[in-house]
Amino acid sequence: MVEHPILAIDHGDARIGLACTDPLGIAVHPLATVPKATGFQEVSDYIKQKGIKQIVVGLPLLRDGSEGESAQKARAFAQQISKEFPELPVEYVDESFSTIEASSKLRAVGLNAKKQKGIIDQAAAMEILNRYLGEMPNSDCPGFQG
Repeated sequence: MVEHPILAIDHGDARIGLACTDPLGIAVHPLATVPKATGFQEVSDYIKQKGIKQIVVGLPLLRDGSEGESAQKARAFAQQISKEFPELPVEYVDESFSTIEASSKLRAVGLNAKKQKGIIDQAAAMEILNRYLGEMPNSDCPGFQG
């Protein structure tokens, strides 16, 4: 059985986007965009504040399905989190095109690229979390599919 809240991490070169489920696992919400420089500490703080029970990390796979440098960086960050919170299960999800999908959804509600800047990473983390929830077998909590 999956425990909530689940934290999704969209690890980028400059910023880290975060999204999470609510404690009941009914919906997925944007949480924050944090600078990579302070990302580990800020993510650790959110894990404690929100009572996170599981972590989902987006892996930016290459077109052939292999892992490149960005995926290795995301895994390294997740391993750092795992050392700090060994009790939390960490899952990985292919995040290919999550930022493009998130941007498309934000444009659909009237946010151009300039207005998306502060929230695109959070929206991508929401896409990652929705993918994870949608891939779960017999999921009693499909997450927000907006």
